[in-house]
Amino acid sequence: MLAELSTVSRRYLASYALFHQAVADRLGLHPTDLQCLNPLTLQEAPVTAGRVAEPTGLTTGPATRLVDRQRAGYVVRERDAVDRRRVLVATVPEKAAELGRMWDRLGGTRGTLFDDLDDAEPALVVRHMRRTVELSGERIARLREGRV
Repeated sequence: MLAELSTVSRRYLASYALFHQAVADRLGLHPTDLQCLNPLTLQEAPVTAGRVAEPTGLTTGPATRLVDRQRAGYVVRERDAVDRRRVLVATVPEKAAELGRMWDRLGGTRGTLFDDLDDAEPALVVRHMRRTVELSGERIARLREGRV
């Protein structure tokens, strides 16, 4: 079963990457831009480039360049009202809503993937996803620090 899980996981990750590539292509974005835009749309307030970098594993330099590339109008820079030296990044509400509508249209049948699960199984899937995010973050750090 572990061998099958390994194989299925690799196929799942490949399909995920290819799907997001297709979405990014459709929106005229680079796939990394899309991956950074998703967590930004979940933020309740504007954030620094460093905060943009956190969920992606990017350092602040590449995160800043990523924000610079957002020519499609999904994000804007604004001065921090408290500390005018700081620049914050915020999503453009109309563009974030447009992205949300696209996810809704694409994910309309995704909910059916969970219809036949018993009550405990969604919690298992969530736990697995959280652990995967944590493990990926640790591996990204090791790769960036040359500890491979």
